[in-house]
Amino acid sequence: MAVYAIADLHLSFGTDKPMDVFGGWQNYTERIAANWQRLVTPEDTVVIAGDISWAMKLQDTAADFRFLQQLNGSKILLKGNHDYWWTTKAKMDRYLSDAGFDTLSVLHNNFYVRDGIALCGSRGWFYDAETDADMLILHREVGRLRMSLEPAVAAGYDPVVFLHYPPIYNTMECEEILEVLQEYRIKKCFYGHIHGGNAARRAFVGEKYGVRFSLIACDYLGFCPLSIR
Repeated sequence: MAVYAIADLHLSFGTDKPMDVFGGWQNYTERIAANWQRLVTPEDTVVIAGDISWAMKLQDTAADFRFLQQLNGSKILLKGNHDYWWTTKAKMDRYLSDAGFDTLSVLHNNFYVRDGIALCGSRGWFYDAETDADMLILHREVGRLRMSLEPAVAAGYDPVVFLHYPPIYNTMECEEILEVLQEYRIKKCFYGHIHGGNAARRAFVGEKYGVRFSLIACDYLGFCPLSIR
């Protein structure tokens, strides 16, 4: 049983917002499906770190979630900045259950164990947050990350962290998120959100503060899930 990660699928089967208007995104859903089915087995798990569906309401995600349901493995969903359909975990769990999307689960104030690894995370927030409103959201996301990490560490696991927003970008750092990663001695952190060649060149990929950071936006990965091993 292996664990993979990818972010920023930006699915739009239920709404008219195709990503293939952007360079390099042509036939992206077909490419995602082909790469996914080639690598991922039914026993594997894929963490999808945000910007999953362009749907505005939870019930409008059905076509996008049906696409994910048909792909191999179990999928763990994390909130991104464009996931406007996101609501409470209880409502999402009930929706997934009622719709029969039994390979989809939500990572929200909790953690999952797969292949002996504790999978933890939060959306995160802007690395350059300065306004009072931004700081309120950032502190809430820091709290959510702690709620995910604390029980995993208490259970004796060495967690891996997934974020949507990068905690480091170019010369900017989100100190509040980085402090949590260092406090819990996180060794691996995977994030999305960054698209395009120019932006990706400014994304931090490598080790800093004892943490190895990896960008998993799907266009950066060539629309292919990445093994977190």
